[in-house]
Amino acid sequence: MSLPWVRLDTQFATNPKVLHLIEDKNHAAVVAYICGLGYSGTHGTDGYIPAGALPFIHANKRLATQLVSVGLWHDTAGGYEVNDWNEYQQSGMEHAERRKNAQKAALARWHPDDPPAPKASR
Repeated sequence: MSLPWVRLDTQFATNPKVLHLIEDKNHAAVVAYICGLGYSGTHGTDGYIPAGALPFIHANKRLATQLVSVGLWHDTAGGYEVNDWNEYQQSGMEHAERRKNAQKAALARWHPDDPPAPKASR
């Protein structure tokens, strides 16, 4: 499931991995990393970025290799994984559950006299 947003740590700019890229004049790799977060959130891939998506996040194989070399991404079958995605971002399932709970709460708040919807039979 698509996420409406992704988290970017307020300390991102001073992360040693990012500083290493900037020091080596690899600003484009930093942009690709941020765009990769957005891609993964939009497409609900939970941190996976297929190699074929690199042009869509303003990246190429060289930039991906730089991101892997500093540890922001990991090589994986057919693409790349964002390092620690599950530690900092919601998974698609978590987002869906949170949204469902919010909708139930809103319904209960604004329509307190409505009976609950019947459960779907299996």
